[in-house]
Amino acid sequence: MDKQITLALLEMIRRNRGDQKRIEHSLKVHGYARLLGRMEDLSIEKQFVLDLTAILHDIGISVAEAKYGYSNGQLQELEGPPVVREIMERLQVNPAIVERVCFIVSKHHSFSAIDGIDFQLLVEADFLVNAVEEFVSPEGVEKFISLNFKTDSGRRIIRELFPS
Repeated sequence: MDKQITLALLEMIRRNRGDQKRIEHSLKVHGYARLLGRMEDLSIEKQFVLDLTAILHDIGISVAEAKYGYSNGQLQELEGPPVVREIMERLQVNPAIVERVCFIVSKHHSFSAIDGIDFQLLVEADFLVNAVEEFVSPEGVEKFISLNFKTDSGRRIIRELFPS
């Protein structure tokens, strides 16, 4: 699994070649996702799903930009899963894990679709990074926490980043 995670990281970097902002974003989301998953004591399989999802969650952005000239959340959810599937099948990831990662990537901006701890932690890790990168206001952070943070681990880390 570690080899597949390493290869997925390298593929994400290759596909975002020259786009340091996107590469750094995915690396940071992966770092927080890994931390949160360990804090939540995820099973090896759920942590693997979370790692792959965090690495590849935004992989559809460049495809959407090439096709449509922009990449909102809906287009990322549409264009990401085929790329994820191709990468993960080439890495010989278990088909059930491929399906789970594709599902989360296809809904990662649709918080009402959250259906498990792996998906929840991806959303929390992504927000930890987005809140800093996008200079989210203190009010915006508080609103997002109250609506979308469900884990003690995520709440603990967000409070360290944004003490009130």
